[in-house]
Amino acid sequence: MESITGLRERKKAATRQAVHEAALRLTVERGIENVTVEAIADAAGVSRRTFSNYFASKDDALLFGEEQQTRALVETLRQRPPDEPAWTALLAAAGTLSARADSPEERARQVRSRLAVRHPSLLARQMGNHVALERDLVEAIGGRPGTERIRPQVYAAAFLTALRIATRQWAEENATGELMDYLTEIGAEFARPFE
Repeated sequence: MESITGLRERKKAATRQAVHEAALRLTVERGIENVTVEAIADAAGVSRRTFSNYFASKDDALLFGEEQQTRALVETLRQRPPDEPAWTALLAAAGTLSARADSPEERARQVRSRLAVRHPSLLARQMGNHVALERDLVEAIGGRPGTERIRPQVYAAAFLTALRIATRQWAEENATGELMDYLTEIGAEFARPFE
């Protein structure tokens, strides 16, 4: 029974990933306003109903990869040593998820970032995802060293701001370097005192 369940879950994950990739590809080729759910479903080789079983909208399909990354970030943060300082743990968790600059994951991240900047509806959805991520980060860093001086909410907000700035700069420059290099540099600026 477990192998059947495992097979079903892998098949669902593959379908979800195929729909996400089709949404990204079509949006880059045609522009977000010229892509329909039906076109995405056709490109992924699934029915419109199957699309709806996995995603509520094309924006959801476009941002799926980012949502996967944020879940992985929070889980990785939770697995960091509990005595590791909050800021160090946040940057280290991000570093373990950073893929090579030329990897498909990083290229997809750049595409999503550029699309969100150009399309307000996608940016709004992305910001909504970040609010949920901030809550999860606050919970995951609570009680770590440093949180007795600086609230976990401040760490989470500062980290997400550093990540947003790094991602935007990296995407706008069409960088061939690693996103983590940008995040490390900007994170170091955040770690300095303001005065």
